[in-house]
Amino acid sequence: MESAVCAPHVEPCANETADRIATGLVTILPVLAVALVAWLAWPSFLQWHDVVVFGIFYVITGLGITVGFHRHFTHRAFSTSRPLRAVLAVMGTAAIEGPIVAWVADHRKHHAFSDQLGDPHSPHVDHGRGLLGALRGLAHAHVGWLFLHTQRANKQRYAPDLIADPVISFIDRTTLLWIGLGLALPFGLGYALGGTIEAALTGLLWGGAVRVMLLHHATYSINSLCHFFGKRRFKTGDESRNLWWLSPLTFGEAWHNNHHAFPTSAEHGLRWNERIFDPSAIVIGALERLGLVWDVVRISPERQAAKLAPALR
Repeated sequence: MESAVCAPHVEPCANETADRIATGLVTILPVLAVALVAWLAWPSFLQWHDVVVFGIFYVITGLGITVGFHRHFTHRAFSTSRPLRAVLAVMGTAAIEGPIVAWVADHRKHHAFSDQLGDPHSPHVDHGRGLLGALRGLAHAHVGWLFLHTQRANKQRYAPDLIADPVISFIDRTTLLWIGLGLALPFGLGYALGGTIEAALTGLLWGGAVRVMLLHHATYSINSLCHFFGKRRFKTGDESRNLWWLSPLTFGEAWHNNHHAFPTSAEHGLRWNERIFDPSAIVIGALERLGLVWDVVRISPERQAAKLAPALR
């Protein structure tokens, strides 16, 4: 019965073993790179150009995920032109969190079944009770779900709009090209700033591997930590929570209870003291003032008040 209910929602996997190997490489190689960084940094200090390369590409690919994949493509929180849609799609793809169509489909399915059977990465479903169950759930939500296909979203069901978009469909099919570009550019910038092949290689290390690892685990923490720890300001029917200290690292995504209360909102930080830790909303607002995005969805104070958790009313 359970499989019959879930089957129309689940994406079939033609080669699950190959997918798990690829996922394992993307997960483990950046960790090994960090170990290499620690070894290299032991005899000498980190160079300024490494910090610059890391910062630039962390911001570019991070905003590609948060402003692009999440707020625009998944939730349609604002409208924009076809060229800017393509740029956002490429920026997000370079983060190496998966092809855009699968990423969006999985996230839409997460909202459809949040913390219930069918959620691809809930820490609360079928992991047991007590401390051991909690640890199993957190591990599954953080990274374990990437190796499973039991609840991955059916792309035709959850992202037909992106499949029908010829530009986005092309970017999805050429994912490896944009991943390669996202690694070649830090190499090139490292060389341009440092003037040596060594600087180019450390640029690739910091702006490529280390950036990928840190951004991945920041994103994964939204699925795990933000469904387990923090405050629930709004009544949402799931376990989504706001975790303020994680917001700067995730470009505002950690105002996660706010987001589940109002998924289409371009702003995840809804109060003034939350907005300053929502860089993605700041970027969207700047693009709006420049006329590059429009139809930006914002939530009125009245709508927010109507959905406050009972204890806060």
